[in-house]
This record gives sequence, structure tokens and C-alpha cells, in this order.
Amino acid sequence: WRRSRWSRRRSRWSRRAWRRLAGGHPLMLSPKRVKHRKQHRGRMPGNTRGQATVQFGDYGLKALDRGWLTNRQIEAARIAMTRKIKRGGKVWINVFPDKPFTQKPAETRMGSGKGNPEGWVAVVKPGRVMFELAGVPEPLAREALRLAGHKLPLRTKFVSREGV
Repeated sequence: WRRSRWSRRRSRWSRRAWRRLAGGHPLMLSPKRVKHRKQHRGRMPGNTRGQATVQFGDYGLKALDRGWLTNRQIEAARIAMTRKIKRGGKVWINVFPDKPFTQKPAETRMGSGKGNPEGWVAVVKPGRVMFELAGVPEPLAREALRLAGHKLPLRTKFVSREGV
């Protein structure tokens, strides 16, 4: 007899709550609570307002396209960066997935309302610095941010702070 992934100590309610979370994983980025469960998709005109320069670290990864970043993509980029820089350096994530996206089940007819919330996305416009690094040499930071950029659905560019 193998113990299930969910131990007996957890209640049925908490198991359902974790499953309801986007991706079902507690370490993924997602809001603790939201006012409205479903949102409109919205438009993304123009460039970013604010966060267009490196604020915290020495090097950054800037978006050149507009789009949505899911919490899974942000986590994959973070893991790629931290694996490359190993123990040195500090990483800042400047985007947070606070917009729910919905999806209807497969093979469902049109109509009958909006689909169920499936996950969380961050809206990114061109010029936004999404990730920042400090405490590592420039060649290593450049390579780490390049690997992170490959995990994202946008074109990206390596940028550094003024005077670094």
C-alpha cells in the first residue's frame, strides 16, 4: 500500500483548494485572493508605463514584444537563471501574474457562459524590465538572462544599469 500524494492529515477542502490553484502547485506565483474571479482579456496598446529601467540589480531582461506571461513561464525562467548563477548573486522578479485567464473544456459547444479560470498571467508591454540580477559578473549574467529569455514567449533584450 502506497501513501497517496495527499496525506491523511490534510482535509478534503484543502486538497480541493490546492487543486483549484492554477497549476495546482503551491509554489507558483498567484494572488492570494481577488475581487473578481474572471476578467476581460483587455487590450495592450502602447509601451510600458514605468519599470523601463533596471531598478534593483545591475543587469536586467527587457521585453521587446507585448504579451502574457503565465506563472509557469515566470517560474521556468527563474529556475533557469538560478541554476546558471548557482549560489552567487540575487534575482528580482518584477512581474506578477495577477490576471486570471479562463478556458472552456475541450469539445464544448459555443455559448453557455465564460469558461473556468485556468491560470494566472502577467500582462507585459514592450520596454518592461521583467527580471534583474546582481552580484555576478556580466558574462555570467548575460548567459543566465539569455537562458531565461528562451523560456518566455516574448522577444527579450539584455540591459544593464547606467554606469555598470
